[in-house]
Amino acid sequence: MNPNDILKYGHLTVLGTLENFPKEQWYTSGACGYWSVKDLIAHLSSFEQVLVETLNNFLDPGPTYYLEKFTRDRIGFNDTEVELRKKLSMESVLGEYKVAYHKVMAAAPRIPNEIWRKQGALPWYGEEYDLEDFIVYTYYGHKREHCGQIAVFSDQFK
Repeated sequence: MNPNDILKYGHLTVLGTLENFPKEQWYTSGACGYWSVKDLIAHLSSFEQVLVETLNNFLDPGPTYYLEKFTRDRIGFNDTEVELRKKLSMESVLGEYKVAYHKVMAAAPRIPNEIWRKQGALPWYGEEYDLEDFIVYTYYGHKREHCGQIAVFSDQFK
């Protein structure tokens, strides 16, 4: 598996999905529960921040504000982070997402292969999983899931 490709294709899925979604409906509730497309991107942006800190922690450990919030309360993390971005524009949350993605892509190639494949490297995620599993399920799969919701939601505006 090539983690860099997995990350790249997840990101391209997000961008392609947004490109095909009507901009005038970005703030309309209902894309995923009561969340709008903008809220979903705010949610993905906060997750991308978690990944930045997760990867950087393998390279040069430092503060992990988002990661700590995420591991402490995964359900509350989602609502809290979307709410924190409620007053921001779609352009702002999408910009935040893109900046975080670029930080991920700066860190990912620097992670040694043995770390990507080391079971239990993220004990809070599960001892039986490795870092590759984490990005496939929590990032690629997560982005595909929400992009599918956005695509279905867009059907009502055609």
